[in-house]
Amino acid sequence: MVRVAAIALSLGLAALLVAPPLLAQSPPAPSKPEHQMDQPMHGHEHMHGQHHGGASAADGPALPGQDAFGAIAEVVRRLEADPATDWSRVDLERLRQHLIDMNEVVLRSAVKSSPVSGGLVMDITGAARTERAIRAMVAPHALELDGMSDWTARTVQIPGGLRLTVIARASEDAKTVARIRGLGFIGLLVQGGHHGPHHLAMAKGEALPGHRH
Repeated sequence: MVRVAAIALSLGLAALLVAPPLLAQSPPAPSKPEHQMDQPMHGHEHMHGQHHGGASAADGPALPGQDAFGAIAEVVRRLEADPATDWSRVDLERLRQHLIDMNEVVLRSAVKSSPVSGGLVMDITGAARTERAIRAMVAPHALELDGMSDWTARTVQIPGGLRLTVIARASEDAKTVARIRGLGFIGLLVQGGHHGPHHLAMAKGEALPGHRH
């Protein structure tokens, strides 16, 4: 028994002598892999990066948020892209006032329509700025309508605004008569492709026959 105890004690001492070198050779705990350092940020860190310029302009909404703002922005882009633009004549305030008139006429005017032989008569009225906008906008548009092949158009002043009368050039043309009546005031107001060119001409400071702006 004494011999067995002596052998066990010898083995224990040997284990103590061998263990420290083995522990010393154990590899250190692994650090964060390098590929993880390049991973994109998430959550709050990602949002914080965007607040400091991480997001590009292309990521933003395409719509300007206000129609008149967008119309003027488009005209400005065209002016800046045209090397022939004479900036000494550019008048964007004139265009802004016209767009205010458009808003007044389209959204705030009162329209009373009545069928007449061959077409439609429309009384367009309003108060204050709306009345002034009707006179400034509808009369020149009637000239544009009158130059089209399907109908004639004329205006006369009435209290509070204008009376617009549109008649088919061929009174027997039932289809055109029905079209005039179906379009009504607002449909006739959008006829023709002159609105965009007129806006650009206004911004350039060019004269427009019949326009008060």
